[in-house]
Amino acid sequence: MKYVLVTGGVVSGLGKGVTASSIGLILKACGLRVTSIKIDPYLNTDAGTMSPFEHGEVFVLDDGGEVDLDLGNYERFLDIKLTRDNNITTGKIYQSVLDKERKGDYLGKTVQVVPHITDAIQEWIERVAVIPVDGEDSPADICVIELGGTIGDIESMPFIEALGQFSYRVGAGNFCLIHVSLVPVLNVVGEQKTKPTQHSVRGLRSLGLTPNILACRSTMGLDDNVKEKLSRFCHVPVDNIVSLYDASNIWRVPLILRDQKAHEAILKVLDLKGVAREPVFGEWTSRTELCDRLHEPVRVAMVGKYTGLSDSYLSVLKALLHSSVACRRKLFVDWVPASDLEDETAKENPENYRSSWNLLKGVDAVLVPGGFGDRGVEGKILAAKYARENRIPFLGICLGMQIAVIEYARSILGLQNANSTEFDPNTQNPCVIFMPEGSKTHMGGTMRLGSRRTYFQVKDSKTAKLYGNRSFVDERHRHRYEVNPDMVQQFEDAGLSFTGKDESGRRMEIVELPNHPYFIGVQFHPEFKSRPGKPSAVFLGLIAAACGQLESLLKKGVAVTHGFSNGTSGEKLHRNGNATNLFNGSVDESICIGFTASLVKRYLGIELDSGLSFVVVAEAS
Repeated sequence: MKYVLVTGGVVSGLGKGVTASSIGLILKACGLRVTSIKIDPYLNTDAGTMSPFEHGEVFVLDDGGEVDLDLGNYERFLDIKLTRDNNITTGKIYQSVLDKERKGDYLGKTVQVVPHITDAIQEWIERVAVIPVDGEDSPADICVIELGGTIGDIESMPFIEALGQFSYRVGAGNFCLIHVSLVPVLNVVGEQKTKPTQHSVRGLRSLGLTPNILACRSTMGLDDNVKEKLSRFCHVPVDNIVSLYDASNIWRVPLILRDQKAHEAILKVLDLKGVAREPVFGEWTSRTELCDRLHEPVRVAMVGKYTGLSDSYLSVLKALLHSSVACRRKLFVDWVPASDLEDETAKENPENYRSSWNLLKGVDAVLVPGGFGDRGVEGKILAAKYARENRIPFLGICLGMQIAVIEYARSILGLQNANSTEFDPNTQNPCVIFMPEGSKTHMGGTMRLGSRRTYFQVKDSKTAKLYGNRSFVDERHRHRYEVNPDMVQQFEDAGLSFTGKDESGRRMEIVELPNHPYFIGVQFHPEFKSRPGKPSAVFLGLIAAACGQLESLLKKGVAVTHGFSNGTSGEKLHRNGNATNLFNGSVDESICIGFTASLVKRYLGIELDSGLSFVVVAEAS
């Protein structure tokens, strides 16, 4: 196993997560298998109880792990499925050591940070690094480790010490340290300043770690003289100093690394130059360039509680982007604070009230994401009502689905006091209730979490078609409340269709309004499994409906735009087709070839990302 450690210096928020993901992707493009670990030095056991304002969104994994949003970047870039143990926190490490101490594993010894905590960190890394995350049975070739925070932070000191020991333990040729640092430009002086990076590297060296590669964040590419100065004072070869300048979209970051031959520097440090190939980015490059060329807009209103921090809805934004690119539209998100839509705001701040409603009325689609607490709930209900009555495409996720049900109960069933017991425990018409298996005393890890199966109840429903007419789908969940099963028949008699349910048939997973162009609510979080080139089905449906493409999309099956390394582009990926003509000399237009990437390469000479398993050929012979 080879290890790549990514650390950060000078300031937080430099984009270490995107850098680590991009490093993983470029190594994957070189033909290597990659896994990832994120180290968060905070004392929380996991990210589940932290406010999105504090730390961005909580990303949920298949196994129910509530983890840092950077693991979402890893999964999207590398198309892998990580586990909760791929996110290490100080809380997890100390808890594991204290559990051992209570069992008597350290009997007679004084338990200390060194060696017990540092050993536990190293053992955790080695154990998790060999867990397959890409569908194969064997361990990956390289593990990319991102250390959260900034060099010099008190809370990260045990991890720095452990990683210093770890680099010595695995030996030269098996460990590469990439330090991400800031090279600012002072407006008064107008030149790139290297001193912050020099101090950061000096601090890193004083803690026992020596960087092999410097990844310097800046607004513009580094000047040659700046690179030479950094090389001289930081003792890093000029060829190992990479400039990570501002890009038009984050999909360009791996290409920026490739263009500066960062992969060659990493492979040289890890003694892999004779093993790996030159990176192949065919589909990734085509998608990146397409994203920058798009100009026809699609506007989506994000009606939420945390609109002041976009990272609070990072996966939702990425899922919207994946879908808009697939529909060849330029995405514009209009942030609408839910509470600004309420009557109370009309009295207290009429200007905010007016501007928020004007935003809502000017969009092509409305999205209400998940959330907790009662702030802004009435505004979300009003947004759902507006979308339903004005036939605007609508998608409600988790709480967004629940408020759509509440709105329907109030407006159509005439139950004016209908509500969720989360917001009104004494409501006479509880449309949404607390799940019986939940805990009201402990907050962390007590929700319905992780991948759960949803069975489609109506075969010709929009969601069933969007998911390729399968009988079920596995999606990730994070909720404590659910639609009251005792009221389902009442809703369905009034025209609301629950088209997806769990295996018991009593837990509602998908709700649709059949006579609406696109009005769908899902109890799960489809954004967590959306990938570039493989957008989430319900997000794709929302954007397609907003662009007038839904009808053709539903007729064809799920269609995704792809570009390939042989120069062709615009092929459509869908689930229906016939591959029998592949080996007899000709392929009719738009025939689906259902083979793995390796077989497509072998018989057609087309390089695909390894995650792609089938492709439609437009014209071939």
